[in-house]
Amino acid sequence: MVQALSTFYQSIFGCKTYKISLDAGCTCPNRDGTKGSGGCIFCSQAGSGDFIARGGESAAGRRLSISEQLEQGKKLVESKLRGRSGDRQGKYIAYFQSFTSTYGEPAVLLSKYREALDCEGVAGLAVATRPDCLSPVILRGLAEISKSHFVQIELGLQTSNEKTGQLINRCYTNQNYIDAVNRIREAAPSIHIVTHLIFGLPGETEEDMLNSVKFVVEQNRHAEQNTRHPELDSGSNNIAPDLRRDDRWGLKITSLYVLKNTLLSQMYEAGQYQPLTKEQYFDLLKKALPLIPENCVVHRLTGDPPKSLLLAPNWTTDKKRVLNELMRIIFDIHP
Repeated sequence: MVQALSTFYQSIFGCKTYKISLDAGCTCPNRDGTKGSGGCIFCSQAGSGDFIARGGESAAGRRLSISEQLEQGKKLVESKLRGRSGDRQGKYIAYFQSFTSTYGEPAVLLSKYREALDCEGVAGLAVATRPDCLSPVILRGLAEISKSHFVQIELGLQTSNEKTGQLINRCYTNQNYIDAVNRIREAAPSIHIVTHLIFGLPGETEEDMLNSVKFVVEQNRHAEQNTRHPELDSGSNNIAPDLRRDDRWGLKITSLYVLKNTLLSQMYEAGQYQPLTKEQYFDLLKKALPLIPENCVVHRLTGDPPKSLLLAPNWTTDKKRVLNELMRIIFDIHP
């Protein structure tokens, strides 16, 4: 049976864990003209960081420091938990989510990662990026951090169909993804690799989407089998025992949703694109989940679009009901 995210984090931290989204002030190479412009066709102006408090800015428009963003995020978590029963004690993961959070001056970004880890209650680091934006300096820095802290690198693949990749203006190849997974494993096998996939991209068939899952499974299996660090397995180093080799890797799957003021919204409003219905998406998950091995941690099976920006599909806004239905699907597959 695939592993649930809550179970995985419990095994790492021994308690409830909350992710706080942060903005490192980055952009993307398919936005700034380096590889393209406009960004991916489904991305809003905030990248994937629409839930970052004020987009990482103060009321006066000043960019908040990482520490300030974390404090705001903690208050938001606490406000959501207020009044709930049970133990609310836990730790935080600093989640550098907005745009490509490794795309920038390495020294500056590494300093921001360390600033986050110095904040009270922060026990781990998650960094969202593109497979083609892991510089040797950044990767070495994250590998060093992983010797004392939990580190999670999230790679936005979205699809293994190269033609679809071009259509969505991804501006990188499957080989970039393969190289990134192998390089991370070589640098530090304790780093938890999470891959993002999107179902329902324009023009994709059921076969395309299931092939994307198979591709990710195969590449992560291959990287694990071909990366050997005897010094980690033997424990003859100064790495914390619970942060040594871990063959678990992660997967996020979501159904594509249409946000206002995106290139995808123009296609949708022109009648050139229709998102998946809930029934179509659930049917795909029923076929995709059996393809996932036991050492895969399922981080997400549904998106959480900002309601103020969402055009379609409306079924994604009822998160509680969607999650309950997803749990029934998972139980039916893995009773």
